[in-house]
Amino acid sequence: MKFKIDTKEKIVVFSPEVGSLDANMSDTLFSTITSLSELNGRNLILDLSFVKNFDDKGLEDILAVYQHMYDTNHSCAITGVNTTLTVTLKEAGGEMLNLAPTMAEAIDLVMMEELERELLDGLE
Repeated sequence: MKFKIDTKEKIVVFSPEVGSLDANMSDTLFSTITSLSELNGRNLILDLSFVKNFDDKGLEDILAVYQHMYDTNHSCAITGVNTTLTVTLKEAGGEMLNLAPTMAEAIDLVMMEELERELLDGLE
C-alpha cells in the first residue's frame, strides 16, 4: 500500500494514497498502521482524502484501526472523507467516530481528547 505519514509531536497523520480501499488494499491497512514505530505514544489522524470508495472489508479495517487506537489509550480522528463515504462511516460507526471535515478540526479533536486524558490522569 502506498501511503504518506506526517509525524508531529503528539500526532501521526496517515494518508493512504489509493483511490479504492478494497479487500486487497485494506488487508495491509491495519498491520501497516499498527506497526508504525512513529505511532508509539502518539494519536492518529487517518486522512482519507485520496480514497474515493471502499468496500465492506475496507470499512471494517478503518473501524478496526480506529478502535485499536482507543484500546491503546490514544485518540483517532478521520478526515478528508467524501460525502458518500461519510454517510457509510456514520452508519457503521455511529456517534463513536471522530469525523472531521478539515485537518485543523481533526487535530483539535485528538488534542482535546489528549488533554482530557491528561487531566483525568492527574485527578487519580
